[in-house]
Amino acid sequence: MAELYSEDEVIAAVTALTRHRLSAFVAAEVVTPMQGERGQVYRRIDIARLELLCELSDTLELEEDALAVVISLIDQLYATRAELDRLTRAVAAQPGEVQRAVAEAFARLAPADEGV
Repeated sequence: MAELYSEDEVIAAVTALTRHRLSAFVAAEVVTPMQGERGQVYRRIDIARLELLCELSDTLELEEDALAVVISLIDQLYATRAELDRLTRAVAAQPGEVQRAVAEAFARLAPADEGV
């Protein structure tokens, strides 16, 4: 089971994070805490996400609404990457002739799709 962190522990773990900033991120729904026995709790992935949010906010001076768009795009990118990894493993599990056929089809289609 994932380790859960209190609000105080999260604020201590993320250097650039303040209580006000955390509340703003939660209100903007760019991070969603879980409800624990003693209130809201965060997972390790939430801490990593908050570190990224603070960095994007500070470096690019993005407001919460812009952060929501950027983090949504990042989420989509990671989901696509996971799907591509799953597809790659599925193709790798196929017999050699199927793998070659997929590789050849991919090579034929790649140039036409580059402009999309």
